[in-house]
Amino acid sequence: MILTNLAQTAMTATDVMMMGWVSADTLAAGALGTNLYYMPMIFGLGLMLATSPMMAKELGRNRFTVREIRRTVRQGFWIAAAISVPIWLFLWNTEPILLALGQEPVLAEQAGHYMRALQWAVLPFYWYIVLRSFIAALERPGWALVIALFSVAFNALANWCLIFGNLGFPKLGIVGSGIATALSSLMMFAGLVIVILRDKQFRRYHLFGRFWRADWPRFSELLRLGLPIAAILTFEVTIFNAAAFLMGLIGADSLAAHAIAIQIAAIAFMVPMGFGQAATVRIGRAYGAQDRDGIKRAGWVAFAAGTGFMGLTALLMLVAPHQLISAFVDIDDPANASVISLAVSFLAFAALFQIFDGGQAVASGMLRGLHDTTVPMIYAAIAYWGIGLPLSVGFGFWLDMKGAGIWLGLVCGLAAAAILLVSRWLRRERLGIEIIRH
Repeated sequence: MILTNLAQTAMTATDVMMMGWVSADTLAAGALGTNLYYMPMIFGLGLMLATSPMMAKELGRNRFTVREIRRTVRQGFWIAAAISVPIWLFLWNTEPILLALGQEPVLAEQAGHYMRALQWAVLPFYWYIVLRSFIAALERPGWALVIALFSVAFNALANWCLIFGNLGFPKLGIVGSGIATALSSLMMFAGLVIVILRDKQFRRYHLFGRFWRADWPRFSELLRLGLPIAAILTFEVTIFNAAAFLMGLIGADSLAAHAIAIQIAAIAFMVPMGFGQAATVRIGRAYGAQDRDGIKRAGWVAFAAGTGFMGLTALLMLVAPHQLISAFVDIDDPANASVISLAVSFLAFAALFQIFDGGQAVASGMLRGLHDTTVPMIYAAIAYWGIGLPLSVGFGFWLDMKGAGIWLGLVCGLAAAAILLVSRWLRRERLGIEIIRH
């Protein structure tokens, strides 16, 4: 699951790298568009993630269940289709939205063109996440990794062809990157469909039969569990989106440097995120089986592994920032000197929040396995939008610390989230599984 996460984020990293090879302005426009894209997209992703703990719990109760798993997958598809329509309408108007947020007109125009290609990745990506949750609940996530690796290679080739006009393809610039990623998302979904239709263990669930049949009780149940998860992810991700927009108010160099640093941090984040997803499945199955020791064991092992890894990435960001940045821009080009200097300083702040970021990611997955999502949602709102964002604005603009101040606010928000979520897990553990159920 960790390797699959890394493969998925490798597609975004590829997009950022190739846009950086075009120009700093193209990279800045892509950063604006991508950050606006993730604001609504991550909300829908939270709804899709509700399928994982629900299926894990059902399999913990009865490992031979078929109908309950099929109901969850089908209604996950329904919710994906329903949420994609308003997201498409929102992203279609990227340029006027960015102009209303005070962004530079030239960058807003480029970002608008980019989004009108990238937005079509939303629905196939959501359906892929539902199917990935299905095979992960059955403890066979390897197929998702294989498909993601093929999609990464395809995305890199498609970006190279469509951005720069190689191999006889039209030179589409930033729009080509959006088309490449949309096609890659479709490939990931189609690949899992083929696997599920051909694999004997998966085929017995008949996931795609009578897709049109409504199941409103399961639809509502998924929404009840998924809406708090969606809110948690939205509070977390949108603080980083807001940070990008604040960087855009400072200047294109700050925005480009922020895009580089946040992409490096995002790659590292995929590991604790994977541990959190694994914890959701293992804890969910132990929860369904009423195995209290299994819940504790799965939770603490995932937490130790996730935070331990992030300690290593923090060290790497501090000792080798230029080597990391060189993957995104030419560090020998004098024109990039300002961007590189800013990116190095931002990576120092990213190193500060690595352990906190890993801790909150894994703890959130641990609580999700217990279907405990409402209180963590409140904690996320407090940490990210009650603490992190106001401090980013205050440090960055009122104290005139500029980009460094914005990143310092992010550190404070993530630290608060980690402390609150781990405290919640400790309380759940002390109360015991019987009280958790109530």
